[in-house]
Amino acid sequence: MKAAIMQPYFLPYIGYFQLMAEVDVLVVYDNIKYTKKGWINRNRISLNGTDVMFSLPLKNDSDALAVRDRQLAADFNRTKLLNQFKGAYARAPYFAQTFPLIERIVRCEERDLFRYIHHSIVRVCEHLGLTTAIRVSSDIAIDHTLKGQDKVIALCEALGANRYVNPVGGTTLYSKEAFKARGIDLKFIRSRPLEYRQFDHAFVPWLSIVDVMMFNPVPAITAGILYDIDLL
Repeated sequence: MKAAIMQPYFLPYIGYFQLMAEVDVLVVYDNIKYTKKGWINRNRISLNGTDVMFSLPLKNDSDALAVRDRQLAADFNRTKLLNQFKGAYARAPYFAQTFPLIERIVRCEERDLFRYIHHSIVRVCEHLGLTTAIRVSSDIAIDHTLKGQDKVIALCEALGANRYVNPVGGTTLYSKEAFKARGIDLKFIRSRPLEYRQFDHAFVPWLSIVDVMMFNPVPAITAGILYDIDLL
């Protein structure tokens, strides 16, 4: 059984879903510290040929809290965020097919940050036909005081995984020998250069999955784009 582990990201880039397509189970961390300048509650879309940021506003709280303990701001204007997507993509070829999904995600009434993001990941997977099982890290019975590689190995063992797949950026974080000693094959996934037409502008790579879905039909995404990777 193949497993991957990721932080919860709101409408992340295509690589997140390419990783999911490569494994049987994705573990999403909920009991990790929220990182203020990371990608948990923000990402990028294309607007008039440039990349612009969108984000989920959060309730003011301690930066030491875990993701599952953070809340969306009480004044989060869902319509404003939807209008940002609409303004960027109303003329996109697959807007009519994609916007109802984005509206369903954004209008979710959940206030808990992790649950809101978890809902968005599940909905995108349904839209793309991804059947990868999604597990929440704190629901898995391990010693959650473990850190880094030790925690990843513990999660794999608890799941019964014999292969762990990680984005290629983690090659310096993990030892293939350490995983092999525990009966786990460690692999890294690298997305191949991906390019598609974004109106008549120069291509801006690695934007939110929203951009991919607005400019590509679902069959093309599921038949090719999700599997356009190298496994190292």
